[in-house]
Amino acid sequence: MKKILVTGANGFIGSNLVKRLLSEGNEVHSLVRKTSDLSFLNGLHTEIMYGDINDTDSLQTAMQGVDLVFHVAGLAADWGAYEWFEKVNFTGTKNVAQVASAAGVSKMVYISTVAFHGFGKVNMTETSPVAKNLIPYAQTKYKAEQWLWDFQNQTDLKITAVRPGNVYGVNDRTFMLKYLEAMETGKFMEVGKGRSKTCPVFIDNLIDIITLVSREDKADGQAFIATDGLDIDWHTFNTKLADAMQIKLPKASIPYSVAYPVAKIYYEVHKVLGLKSEPFLTPYRINNGGKDYHFSIRKLQDYFDYKPQTGLDEAVQKTVAWYRNRE
Repeated sequence: MKKILVTGANGFIGSNLVKRLLSEGNEVHSLVRKTSDLSFLNGLHTEIMYGDINDTDSLQTAMQGVDLVFHVAGLAADWGAYEWFEKVNFTGTKNVAQVASAAGVSKMVYISTVAFHGFGKVNMTETSPVAKNLIPYAQTKYKAEQWLWDFQNQTDLKITAVRPGNVYGVNDRTFMLKYLEAMETGKFMEVGKGRSKTCPVFIDNLIDIITLVSREDKADGQAFIATDGLDIDWHTFNTKLADAMQIKLPKASIPYSVAYPVAKIYYEVHKVLGLKSEPFLTPYRINNGGKDYHFSIRKLQDYFDYKPQTGLDEAVQKTVAWYRNRE
C-alpha cells in the first residue's frame, strides 16, 4: 500500500483516479480547494486535504509522508487571460514539484496535454513539433512540462508526463455533458461533415495508463501520449454516440472555411467586450472538430505492450449511461 496525493481530485480525471487508487488498496489523500464541488468524491474513503497548488504551506501539509503524487489539477479551457493559466498551470506545477521534492516524495506523474502539438496532422508522436499560436492553456502546459524536465535533473524526484487526447467518460461535465446535450436537443453541428480524424481516450483507459506509468521505473523522465489508439473521424464517433443515445445524429454541418473565421470574430468580440462568460464558439473548438487531431500511441505500446482494455462501443455505452443517470 502506498500513501498517495492527488491534486485536483474532485474533477473529472482526478475523481476517477482516486476511485481506482482506492480500489487497489492505497491510502489516498485528495487535495481540493475549500470552494470545490466534492460530489464526485462522495462515498469514497479518501482523506480530503483542503489547500491550493499556489499555497505552498497547504502543499507541505498535504505532502507529509506521501510516496507518490499525481498532479492532475490545472486550468483547462480554450478561452481566458494568459495570466490565469500561467498562475495555475505553470506556477502551480512548479510549486507541486518543488514541495514534493523537499518532502521526499519519490515520484510525480504530471497530467499534461497533446494540445501543444496542434492541429492538421495524423499520427503525431511525443517528439512532434510544438505548434505555433497556441492558446494559453496549451502554452502554459507545455511551459510547465519543459520546466519539469529541467527540474528533474536537480532533484531525486522522478517525473513522468502523460499527455491525454480528447478524454471522455463518466463524470465528464466539461466536454461530454455539453456535447450530448447539444446532440439530444438538435443544437449540434459537425464541422466539415465530421471527416477530420480525432483522438478520443476513454477515462478508464486513461486511468490505466496513468497508474501504469506510475509503477514503471522505465517511465521515469518520459512523456507518453495517451489515447485509445483509434483511427477514427468525428462523424464515426458522433454516430456511435447518437446510436447509443437512440437518437438520429443531426445532419447539420458547416464547412471549416466558414466556421473558423466566424469563431475567430466571435471570440475576438468576446475579448474586446471583456465578457467573463464562456464563448459559444472558439477557434480551438473549430480546429478540434474541423482539422485532423490524431496521435500515435506507439511509445506506450513499445514500452509496456499497452492495449486499451475498454473498446469504443463499451466506452460509449458507459458514457451515455452516466449521462442518462446523472443527478
